[in-house]
Amino acid sequence: MSRLIFTAIILVTFSLSAQKNIYESSKFNSLSKTHKTLAILPFLANLDLKEKVNKQDLKSLEEKEGYAVQNALETYFSKRKKKKKFSVEFQNTKDTKAILAKNNIDYQNIDIYTVKELSSILNVDGIISGNLDLTILLSKGIPSEFNFTDYFLGDSNYGRIGMKISDGATGKLLWKYEKRITKKTGKNTIDLIDRMMKLAIRKFPYDKERKKNKK
Repeated sequence: MSRLIFTAIILVTFSLSAQKNIYESSKFNSLSKTHKTLAILPFLANLDLKEKVNKQDLKSLEEKEGYAVQNALETYFSKRKKKKKFSVEFQNTKDTKAILAKNNIDYQNIDIYTVKELSSILNVDGIISGNLDLTILLSKGIPSEFNFTDYFLGDSNYGRIGMKISDGATGKLLWKYEKRITKKTGKNTIDLIDRMMKLAIRKFPYDKERKKNKK
């Protein structure tokens, strides 16, 4: 029984911590009221690895990490969407990649385009994007060496992830969520996104249950 209580306390603590790192625009409702479809972009990754890697290989690894987050988010949203939990649709990432490629936009130059430009090209109402700062290759998994003190105190810091949603018509920031990446946040990219979103879901602006509670 005491173990269950301890676990519950930890989960509540993590949830409250997650919510402190969430920003939502005061204009969210007015700007998003006609939103039907969002596109998920690959996250822009910055790697600071201990191992020496040449510049070209580093770019390739950063691209891989960025696409891994895009795919993990699509997986999470797809699973939850089957339960009709969201008020919007999410563009298939294969379609997103194909449309961008037809417009000569790839991972290396996507950051020179504005939210408004990308939304118009992709024919969506909003954009989900973000940044990823890592000292490890998250897609390959968190280091398996276990240190109880580091795990409990959260000192095993492997970087930070920032996720944001922007309005396609105006380009304005609607919602943002930032989180440190540690041993406690997941063993790999899919696990990280799954745990991260579960902590933030009560504050996720397109969650149907959240919208009901706000009325």
